[in-house]
Amino acid sequence: MTRFRPCIDLHAGSVKQIVGGTLTTTSTDLKTNYVSKLPAGHYAKLYKDNDLTGAHVIMLGPGNEEAAREACSEWKQGLQVGGGITDQNAAQWINWGADKVIVTSYLFPEATFTLNRLKTVLKSLGDDKNKLVIDLSCRKRGNTWFVAMNKWQTMTDMELNQNSISLLEPYCSEFLIHAADNEGLQQGIDTELVMSLAQWCSIPVTYAGGGRNVEDLELVERLSRGAVDLTIGSALDIFGGSGVKFDDCIAWNRERSKTS
Repeated sequence: MTRFRPCIDLHAGSVKQIVGGTLTTTSTDLKTNYVSKLPAGHYAKLYKDNDLTGAHVIMLGPGNEEAAREACSEWKQGLQVGGGITDQNAAQWINWGADKVIVTSYLFPEATFTLNRLKTVLKSLGDDKNKLVIDLSCRKRGNTWFVAMNKWQTMTDMELNQNSISLLEPYCSEFLIHAADNEGLQQGIDTELVMSLAQWCSIPVTYAGGGRNVEDLELVERLSRGAVDLTIGSALDIFGGSGVKFDDCIAWNRERSKTS
C-alpha cells in the first residue's frame, strides 16, 4: 500500500520548501515556496503525534545540523536524516537519535559512483543495512534518468535503471528518490519514473517531486500497485500550500494501516 511520507527540508537552519532545481551556489537563483517560522522540532513532534513514520529530514547545505538534531531529539529513532552524510558521521547521527541515515553525494567522488565508499558507510553502521537509506534523486536526460548530487546540481555517471538498483539493494534498507526537475513545482509527478521504480525495486522506495493533491497518492498507488510511497511538500497546507490538507494525508495513512 502506498503511504504518505512527510519531510523536513532544512536550508540555512530553517524549514523551507524550495524549487529543487534552483539550489545552486548563487543565492539569487534560489526560489523558495515557503519559509516556516516554526522550528524543525515542531514538525518532528507533529509527525510523531500522528504516527507518520518514515519521514526524512534533509539538510540542504551548511548551517542545518542544529535544526536536524533538534528534530531527532523530538522524535528519537523516528526520522531519517540526510545531507552531508559520510562514513565519518553516519554513526554519530544514529547516536543523536536518527532512525536511519540517508547518503548520496559521498558515494560519488568527482561525480563517479564508488562502491567502496558505500561499503565504508555501511561498515561505520556496524554493517546494519537497516540503518541506511540511499538517495538516488535524479534528473532526466533524454529518455532516462541520471542520479544528481550536490543539492541536485551535479549529474553523476549513474543511470537510474534496473542494473543500478540491483547493484545497490544489498547495501541498504530503502531508497529515497526526488525527481529534481519536478521538485517544488506542484505540477504533477513523474508518472513514468514512478512506474519504473515499482518495477525495479524490491525494497521500500519513496518518490518525491511534484505532488500537488491527495489524488496523487491515489495515482502513485495505482501506477506502482502500492509499491512506491509518496512525499508531498510544497502543496501541503502546513507548508503554506493549498493543494493538500495535512489531515487528509493522516487519514490516508490510517486507512491504509487498517487494510495492510
